[in-house]
Amino acid sequence: MDQSIINFAVYEDSVEYAGMANATLPDLTYLTQTIAGAGIAGNIEAPILGHIDVMTLSLAFRTTTPQSIKLAEPRRHTIDLRAAVQNENPVNGQIEVTREKHLMVVVPKNTVGGTVTPAQPTNGSGEYSVRYWATYINGEKVREIDPVNFICYMNGVDYLAPVRKALGK
Repeated sequence: MDQSIINFAVYEDSVEYAGMANATLPDLTYLTQTIAGAGIAGNIEAPILGHIDVMTLSLAFRTTTPQSIKLAEPRRHTIDLRAAVQNENPVNGQIEVTREKHLMVVVPKNTVGGTVTPAQPTNGSGEYSVRYWATYINGEKVREIDPVNFICYMNGVDYLAPVRKALGK
């Protein structure tokens, strides 16, 4: 029974701790087409196989740090979110910890400076355009979204493999 994230850390390039932050992961929205015509009593929506709308990562930092400024540099960044997740085994009642990792290649698109107030956090934040997103649970890849390289992998299936083959990629 999954219960909670115990804690998590934000890294850049898998080695540099990027500070205390709250993260809002991207939404995964497929591009769609409305299908209408003879033989259909109205309209239906058809999600296009493996084609993803824009994805955004949001990071909110408690204070302004050299690392939060570095993440605002107008270039590609490799972000690594590592979480320890608490689960309870319903059979034996034991608390178990699983590893969850989100690896993203991002480009900054918005930085909010926050506020400067005595005895309060600054609460600055940034929004980042996500170019690549992979998720690992206990070291096993369960998701890889890479629009540029035509990869839409989930739970062992790359849904764009036949599309790459059809396009000669």
